[in-house]
Amino acid sequence: MLKRMALPFFLLLSLLASINAVYAAEPETVVLDIPNMTCNFCPITIRKALNKVDGVIKAEASFETKTATVSFDPDKTNVEELIKATTNAGYPATIKK
Repeated sequence: MLKRMALPFFLLLSLLASINAVYAAEPETVVLDIPNMTCNFCPITIRKALNKVDGVIKAEASFETKTATVSFDPDKTNVEELIKATTNAGYPATIKK
């Protein structure tokens, strides 16, 4: 009896997983200007702050360019939350134009 129910259950589960993947938002990427980085440790702090934001997929920060590049799920977070995270870590940011 259980074996007969297992196949339809896994088929339904697979179908639901594929539907969820179709409707998931495409990741967005933003570059933030963070002009007050003063040393090589600043990007580490910024990266840690950004990675704590729910929905951040990848965060990179560069002391040389004084920017952070962040890929995120727009269903879970937004640019304002990313800027808030860097600001709360002591590094106010703006969107790079």
